[in-house]
Amino acid sequence: MSTPMNSKVILEAEGIVKVLGAAPNEVKVLKGIDLQLHTGELTLLMGPSGSGKTTLLSILGCILSPTEGKLTLSGFKTHNMNTEELANLRRKHVGFVFQSYNLVPTLTAVENVMLALDLRDLNGPDAYDQAAEALEAVGLGHRINAMPSKMSGGEKQRVSIARALAGSPSVILADEPTAALDAKNGMAVMELLAKVAQDTRRAVLAVTHDHRTLQYADRIITIDDGRIAGSDRPKLSGKEVQVPAH
Repeated sequence: MSTPMNSKVILEAEGIVKVLGAAPNEVKVLKGIDLQLHTGELTLLMGPSGSGKTTLLSILGCILSPTEGKLTLSGFKTHNMNTEELANLRRKHVGFVFQSYNLVPTLTAVENVMLALDLRDLNGPDAYDQAAEALEAVGLGHRINAMPSKMSGGEKQRVSIARALAGSPSVILADEPTAALDAKNGMAVMELLAKVAQDTRRAVLAVTHDHRTLQYADRIITIDDGRIAGSDRPKLSGKEVQVPAH
């Protein structure tokens, strides 16, 4: 299928296999995954519980290493990298958005975003300016000094997205970003992720069970039993996408 103009492959997984445990109790969670993420796109990864979505997300984000296969992220081939090298690649090129926000409760919104920048060796006034700019980009410029306890769920998730954006990573990976939100806030978060994904320097991948998010996707990948079960670009094909039940 065709891809957007000015788009490029920013992440490529080839033949990814992941085995957990040891014989005779080992489980092959991923069974040869081939996947590309293109800049300028919001990709949804969907499938039933136990299909391997979270494991795949962790491998794409350089948190886990595959048992077999190769991963290339922003031009860097990861299969010969050690733990420290993978951590450095993750810090520089991957932003994470979590279902449970993972904000530090004792820090303000801007301080939570600055914490991510500090991990990328950026601090001081420049870090504050970048953090404030990221919060402005997600519509929270007026809440930079708010504490998490004073924020709604939707606001907390926007801070999480701002934190993921800080430092301009190549790939943003979101794990069930709407699961803890009501319908209104969940759709607002998806609209924001779709907007973030329009940047042709970046790709966004979201794991989700929420079928209401389909309307925001440039591409939908389905996974079942550790294998890619389908891939479609509904905005280009005009087709309705069938997603495995969970």
